[in-house]
Order: sequence, then C-alpha cells, then structure tokens
Amino acid sequence: MNINMLMQQAQRMQKDVEANAKKAKEELAQTEVHAEAGGGLVKVTMTCRHVVKRIEINPELLQDEADMVEDLIAAAINDASRQAETISEQKMKAASAGTGLPPGLSGLF
Repeated sequence: MNINMLMQQAQRMQKDVEANAKKAKEELAQTEVHAEAGGGLVKVTMTCRHVVKRIEINPELLQDEADMVEDLIAAAINDASRQAETISEQKMKAASAGTGLPPGLSGLF
C-alpha cells in the first residue's frame, strides 16, 4: 500500500468524522435535559449545548430567603449541565466511532 493511498484514506476518514461531529453538535443543540432541585421547587430546562431555555420556580419558594432560592437554582442548573455533558460526550464519541482510528486518536478530529 503506498503512502498516497494512506493519506487519501486518512483524509476521507477525517471528513467523515468532521461531518459526524457537526451533525452531533446540531442534534445536541436540539436535545433538552430537565433537572430539578428542592423536590421540584425549582425546575430547569437546558439544551445539551448548555443553553438554559426555562427556569420554573414554585411560588411557595419565593417566600423563603433569597439565599435558599439561589442555591436551589444553582443546584438545578448544575444538575442539568451534568446531564447535558454526559449526553454530549456520548454523542461525540458515537460521532467518531467506526472510523477505524486507534483508541484516543478519535479525539484529534
């Protein structure tokens, strides 16, 4: 096998990985996660690209101290962020799967 053929194959594989990654990123922008804190007193909807779409606060919670409300909002957002990150990692790993690249090298593209 000559070096030109190897280079062409590598370029095709890179283009495939880039196309798969682009598609995965587009899907992630549309995928939403839902998280809550305080037993549902605060609910957050976020995309897997970390865009917060909605925050719902139970009116009963607004009678409490601001510190507690802020902590629950932060907890819900952090939970949604962790969920989004997990889904993002899975989708991006799937985008580079099947390329025939050795483990660890698929992240280079």
